[in-house]
Amino acid sequence: MLDLYGVSGPQRDGLVQLARESRQKGWWHAYSDTIEPRFATYIGLESAASEIRIYETTLIPGLLQTEDYARAVIAAGTVDGGPEAVERSVAVRMARQPTLTSEEPPQLWAVLDEAALHRRVGGAGVMRLQLERLLELGALPNVAIQVLPFGAGAHPAMGRPFVILAFPERADPDVVYLEDLTSALYVENVDEVDRYNVFFNHLRATALSFEDSGTLIMRVIKDQLPAWGQLSPVGSGSVCTTVSRETARVSAT
Repeated sequence: MLDLYGVSGPQRDGLVQLARESRQKGWWHAYSDTIEPRFATYIGLESAASEIRIYETTLIPGLLQTEDYARAVIAAGTVDGGPEAVERSVAVRMARQPTLTSEEPPQLWAVLDEAALHRRVGGAGVMRLQLERLLELGALPNVAIQVLPFGAGAHPAMGRPFVILAFPERADPDVVYLEDLTSALYVENVDEVDRYNVFFNHLRATALSFEDSGTLIMRVIKDQLPAWGQLSPVGSGSVCTTVSRETARVSAT
């Protein structure tokens, strides 16, 4: 067909690549028996995003979870499935995470309410490893993690976690993802998305700095989990010192 229309050179290569990609299914299609359609859409968008901005209130976001923490969270929320269903869902969550260390990873900026650090999910040992995992991931050049402390007081997004997904093509607008126990909502209206970006700007400006966030996480490990002894070496640095606010900037003003 391309020969028929005389398409050659870089344009031809680009069209051939698009055709190949259109025939390729995402990795998550192998888990179609486990993933609900509403979340399959999210995973597809997440996989295509160049920037992921997360505000979470009571738990560690899925992209940052350890396997044991994820298992405890998923098991607690599984009503009509057995251990096999839980393990299948854990596998899906773990399969999402390599994107953060891929050749062209997205920029991830997460603002976590301090409550997420204190909620003991899966027991003391699981929480210690999870908090250390935050410190480890925060050292990646494409990951920024901030903690919104209890002392920050009231703010516009209290009790309202959300995710903003931004894409490399300017023609593709940001999408906001909202989730509750039984449904999900995708916000695409430009004005509404801009409001969420403004909220996120406010949250990251109110949250602790990267260094202070790391210090708080280490203090929680020491104060709440004293029986587990000395910190491992991954806890020796700040959560993120290599991602600047400009690098992971939010598009709204």
